Amino acid sequence: MTTSCRNWWQNCTQEADAEILAIDAMEDQIAPIAENVSRIRTLISTLELCHHKAQRWIHNIIEAIGAGDTQKGLGTRPAGELHPAEKVWQSACAALAAWCAGSPLDSIDISIDTVPAAKLIANLQERSPLKEWQVHRVIDKIRSWIQWPQSEENPAAQYEWLLIGGGEYDLGYCRDCPERYKEHEVFWLATVRTIIHDQDNDNDAELSLALAIDMLWPCHWRFLDNLQIVLEAIGGKLHPEKPFAACGRNIQLLPNRDRLEHISLALKAFYDDSCDTPEGDREILKMLGESTDVKRWLAASLDKTIRLQHNPPPAMRAASALNGPDWIKS
Repeated sequence: MTTSCRNWWQNCTQEADAEILAIDAMEDQIAPIAENVSRIRTLISTLELCHHKAQRWIHNIIEAIGAGDTQKGLGTRPAGELHPAEKVWQSACAALAAWCAGSPLDSIDISIDTVPAAKLIANLQERSPLKEWQVHRVIDKIRSWIQWPQSEENPAAQYEWLLIGGGEYDLGYCRDCPERYKEHEVFWLATVRTIIHDQDNDNDAELSLALAIDMLWPCHWRFLDNLQIVLEAIGGKLHPEKPFAACGRNIQLLPNRDRLEHISLALKAFYDDSCDTPEGDREILKMLGESTDVKRWLAASLDKTIRLQHNPPPAMRAASALNGPDWIKS
């Protein structure tokens, strides 16, 4: 018999193990949860290790646990303030839009981060109506993450999923063409049935191009590599040199994995007196400050979240496989 998790754990598991139940018991001991404490726990429940700023988020959470409150979180950046990463996303959209408009490669003098856009766009090969439609979907996906100036002519960008249905942590698949794409259903179906021969956790895997576009998160630490894989697939190259990484998919490729494991060990030393603090991580204990029941619960929650995202349980691992439903191959 399995036990469903409390909502706090939605970003790392669906079922409570003995350790989670023990952490939940720590929460029950300090209930009711004060608003300031709830804000910190909410930060933990929105943490995604695949985000390009995940290590900074963890630092902010540890600071918040030590301070007892936080003003961080989604939507807290001042309106109109552009994050440096968004400039990269804007460059990608501008370069792809130029290609769709018919601009020759040698005229697209834009860099996406440090990569010449023309080098990435060359992967598209000869243009076609299908490829232009697919590239517009890539632009839609990236643009939906940018704080573009909004007006009647340029409303907030909304991305319409190609194949994914359900919520952020409860993904499913569409069986029918979404209404927005009905006019180009042939293009939609061709995109869904284009299969990338990929690797997932060192195992051979097949990934629908539609799903790859759906999961092309600009905020992902491997955005440029993933973008190249998608553009190559649109151009006809379906055996990428690198695995496609998204959310929990190929999480073992995280470049800062070792550092995050050390942070996790330091957190455990804070809330579990039987554990020693790893050498070099005493600064984390200093940030956490004096131990309290509330801080121990928050530190345990953060530690468990990091470890579960590093090594997802079977149900979460299956959900992150993102290969697509069987019908797309029929």
